[in-house]
Amino acid sequence: MSDQLMTIREMCNAFQVTPRTLRFYESRELIFPERRGQHRLYDRVDRARLTLILRGKRFGFSLEQIRQLLELYDPAERNLTQTQATIATARERLADMERQQADLATAITELRQQIAEGETWLDSLKSASRQTA
Repeated sequence: MSDQLMTIREMCNAFQVTPRTLRFYESRELIFPERRGQHRLYDRVDRARLTLILRGKRFGFSLEQIRQLLELYDPAERNLTQTQATIATARERLADMERQQADLATAITELRQQIAEGETWLDSLKSASRQTA
């Protein structure tokens, strides 16, 4: 599969994406399939780029961030700049995710407390209702 060209259907099956997704990434200039008439053919570079795009999306990177990082690809300098920029972007995203995790943990704790208080109040109403009946 290394140098083999893949059709859009083969790409969809290999990466579990829809044709619409591939066309969208193409319209955003993230991948550049070869065009033969109405057919799109994807090479090794497209597959590598799609792997990075999907990984970036899973980590919550914006498409613009992904595009900027992909543009830094330069094998002549052994991708030093691209790797440094990716690490910096990943650190920022990780910090955001950790803040979100802390906020979510606080919200979960508060919601549990509210539920417990509501259940206690409900139980007291039920007890009072039984005593007056």
